[in-house]
Amino acid sequence: MIINDFTIEQLEKAATMLKAISHPLRIAILNQLEAGKRLTVTQIHEALNIEQSTASHHLGILRDKDVLVAKREGKNTFYSLKHDRLNTLIECISTCACD
Repeated sequence: MIINDFTIEQLEKAATMLKAISHPLRIAILNQLEAGKRLTVTQIHEALNIEQSTASHHLGILRDKDVLVAKREGKNTFYSLKHDRLNTLIECISTCACD
């Protein structure tokens, strides 16, 4: 079944990703990772002034729901946006929230 050029599977994946994003800290994390940035959990928790365990929890949710990718390099794991087009979504959220 196709609804306005989207398949049911695409709509379900989009809903899952949006649900994962729908938390203030997760939006803040995505904002930190905009424009191709790669950050560690330490860099994220320090930038957002939150506990490392809190940052790790939210990063795990975003990774598990296919929003972020995690790449281990030595002792560090670097997180980045899985899709560059998520930058557009982050910009839209920022613009809409500031109106």
